Amino acid sequence: MNTSCTPNLIILGAPIGEVAFCSSFFASKRAAASTLLSSLVKLGSCDPQIALILLRMCGGFTKLVHIARSTPPSLALDELHAFDEQVRCTFTECQAIDTTDSSWMQAQLSLSRGGLGLRSLAHHSNAAFIASISTAGLASPSDNFLADAVNSYNRCVPPESAIDINSLTSSPCRQHTLSAALENIQFNSLFSQSSVADKARLLSVSSPHASAWLSVVPSPGLGLSLDPNEHQMAIKWWLGLNTSPGSPPCALCPEHPLDPLGHHATCHRACISAKAEAGSGLGHELRNTRPADILASNWLCGKPAAFDLTVVFPLNPTFISEAGRTAGLAAVAAELRKHSTNDAKCSELGWTCIPLVAESYGAWGSEAVQAFSRLASYLATRTNSPKSKVVCSLYGRLNLTLVRANARALLLRCGCSLQEGDISSS
Repeated sequence: MNTSCTPNLIILGAPIGEVAFCSSFFASKRAAASTLLSSLVKLGSCDPQIALILLRMCGGFTKLVHIARSTPPSLALDELHAFDEQVRCTFTECQAIDTTDSSWMQAQLSLSRGGLGLRSLAHHSNAAFIASISTAGLASPSDNFLADAVNSYNRCVPPESAIDINSLTSSPCRQHTLSAALENIQFNSLFSQSSVADKARLLSVSSPHASAWLSVVPSPGLGLSLDPNEHQMAIKWWLGLNTSPGSPPCALCPEHPLDPLGHHATCHRACISAKAEAGSGLGHELRNTRPADILASNWLCGKPAAFDLTVVFPLNPTFISEAGRTAGLAAVAAELRKHSTNDAKCSELGWTCIPLVAESYGAWGSEAVQAFSRLASYLATRTNSPKSKVVCSLYGRLNLTLVRANARALLLRCGCSLQEGDISSS
């Protein structure tokens, strides 16, 4: 049996002992993680999409969360913050973009809250430690380290989310629940200090399934990858960063200047599609009067369904103020507009009109969500796959296609080439 003459031990990869010892141990682990982070920077120069996935899944919070769960955060707080800064530097280098404090705050949110899943180790360390101790049945009100962690956590959340240390023994806390409360505060803080346009953007990117494109496993053969330029532009746009230096004239309509956040490019993305469609042989009247983009001959109870696909921009001046207060408002307005245009026509033909409305940031209208759920049920039965897996795959492919179109619109209107190549720094 190994013995120690000091109060400092390492048990199952976790340091136990004095502050200096625990901090030193964490520093050594942080230094070891630097090797992986440096490799991700190199990978990012040729494939930032894969580099971001690996940073989220392997190189950031998950890399050192074991130590955060087993070591009192107060013993290594400086090192926790230093590691977070390392992750931020790695992200900015491998994606070749400069982050603002607000954009980095968004990036640290989970995918479901419109972030990139690059969770802060320092910010969530108390939640990790409390959950670990309580679920292991080791919580005690007399534990000073646990009391420090609980007090630090309670200072970050509203009273209704605060933890009573005396109840941890009978009612253990789960890290998911504790971290969700922290993320709510973080999102609300970011939202409150944002402009109306950024509020509308944040509500849209945090809508269900909007971030599905970030979870897609890149596969060029399946059309599920973004080239470096597209990915860099997509991340900038997603985080509300400057997508064009200054306000140069639009490369496709020079009479209009580009705005830094790319609103002009994405609002007028349809102009590119319209020009392409003009050479398709369809008459102008037919394009404007057809009641469907896709006709499903046997959709529900033997009745055909006319699917009309449209993409709307939540930052449109028509409803931007309301879109900054209500998530999905742009999609709702577009669904109503499609019904008023197509319902009578579809009724004459014996069809059901189903608008498939997507907001440009990836939020889908309620009717589209219902249609995709039904489609996923069919596909799950046919392929003998879990429906949840089919739903993820469906939204991942749809939203990656949408993001690619947005990125290309931004690049085209900045006068950039769409050819594959290395990304340039901001």
